[in-house]
Amino acid sequence: MKKDRLCLLLLIVMAFSCQSKTAEVPDEEMQEAITPVTITTIATEPMTDFIELNATSTFLQKAYVKASSNGYLTSVNTQVGKMVSGAQTLFVLKTKEAQSIGNTINLLDSSFNFSGVINIKAGTSGYISEMNHQSGDFVQEGEPLATISDINSFVFILNLPYELRPFILNQKKVALLLPDGKSLPAIISSFMPVVDSVSQTQNIILKVNDKNIPSNLIAKVRVIKTAKTNTISLPKQSILSDETQTNFWVMKVMDDSTSVKVPVTKGLEVNGRIEILSPPFSPTDKFLLTGNYGLEDTAKIKIIQQ
Repeated sequence: MKKDRLCLLLLIVMAFSCQSKTAEVPDEEMQEAITPVTITTIATEPMTDFIELNATSTFLQKAYVKASSNGYLTSVNTQVGKMVSGAQTLFVLKTKEAQSIGNTINLLDSSFNFSGVINIKAGTSGYISEMNHQSGDFVQEGEPLATISDINSFVFILNLPYELRPFILNQKKVALLLPDGKSLPAIISSFMPVVDSVSQTQNIILKVNDKNIPSNLIAKVRVIKTAKTNTISLPKQSILSDETQTNFWVMKVMDDSTSVKVPVTKGLEVNGRIEILSPPFSPTDKFLLTGNYGLEDTAKIKIIQQ
């Protein structure tokens, strides 16, 4: 009997404790979670979708200064990296015959004025990119003495993927962005009639007026794919999507304490902003910028920053 009474007492105590717990649950469930958020608004501005490609500076043509006769170089009037002009004397060569018997001929007949000295001049203007001999060297006829990078052949070569050819085909000019931040206008001169078999890129020759640029410098070229004006956009953080990146939505602020889920169709994505194609929004509409991840429709919010 004592055992039965004890069990009955335990059951009564457990029943009362369960009732008190179940009475507390509704109160906790009634307290909805409030998420602190920041908000933003739409912007109406031009948007341009582009791709950046590399263009490398180079000299298309090189001129070779060669010895016109067998002899000794008695003077060298240039050096690597120096700018030279056309018809400028670069080397002075004394022929082998003049070196050996030139003085003898002048002693026999001073009116003959035989010197055997030959001035070798530059054939074009440009930079000396290579020197093969120095003063005192013996050279043979036709031997290269120096190489001149023709300043008039200075260009940038753009490696253009062939699928992007339609975006640049009808353009006449592009802008080159140099590593120092300088923007340089360039004229599209010609398309090379060959495509690289591996990368499927075509070389485009871009001419510039500024010739004081070193060779092998890599510049950026922006190839514009789409350009729009008066485009409605939101920051990228405001746009949410599902796992498959097929459905997109924003959390629109309805009042100071509630946000709703609004499906959207997005367009261009440039510089951290995304174009909103539909539905139409008003400049006064507000959207969640942070704190929006994982929120359900009609979620309770607390705006902590305008």
